[in-house]
Amino acid sequence: MADDKAVSVTVVGIGPGDAQMVTLQGREALAQASLVAGFSTVLEVVKPWLDHAEVCPMTYRNQEEVLDYAIGQARQGRACVVCCWGDLNVSARELLERVRRRVDHVQLIPGISSIQVALARSGISLEETLFITLHQRKEAESDLEELVHYLKEGRRHIILLPRPFDLMPPVIARGLLEEGIPAGRPVTIFQRLTMAGEEEWSGTLEDCAAISRELSDLSIMVFPHSPGSISAGQAG
Repeated sequence: MADDKAVSVTVVGIGPGDAQMVTLQGREALAQASLVAGFSTVLEVVKPWLDHAEVCPMTYRNQEEVLDYAIGQARQGRACVVCCWGDLNVSARELLERVRRRVDHVQLIPGISSIQVALARSGISLEETLFITLHQRKEAESDLEELVHYLKEGRRHIILLPRPFDLMPPVIARGLLEEGIPAGRPVTIFQRLTMAGEEEWSGTLEDCAAISRELSDLSIMVFPHSPGSISAGQAG
């Protein structure tokens, strides 16, 4: 195990999708790497810095095998970088756990999160906002239970990461309506923030529940704080 503990791997958050938002420290780590692993869509963003490196795309199905190979190469002395979307502290927990299971030394390079971009687009402050992610696999009821609680509490804005592809905004909206959240509750959906084809949609919860078109798996929902709207609904 002593040899394993000497192995170091770097995990880089590459930002929300615009290559210009990759941090300078992240670019430097990529430029110095001889092997870079990550999901194909993530690697596409950092392609300008990968000419010199062995590129190891991975999918949800083969990520264990790809990481085994990458760490094996790191043990042989190669500089290995694993890339993830946005900021690695927001929704890359499972990937980080997979890397940490294989080595004891992991250098973390944070990135700009799409959550920060959504806040900027919405004109709201993080210190007045609650962040909830549905990326972790649970029963749909328990996922929405937390969201319902804080929507009814009504104290802060809420930013929500839906879960691709089974718990997307229309499904979430229908679940919230069934839980008694007012149909007129405003909600904004951002898709593919900072990337080509970025979209913004705003409407009511009822409007969201009626959306029939396919939405991007890179979607974020923003529930702006509406003073009095939730408490008024409860009082009725």
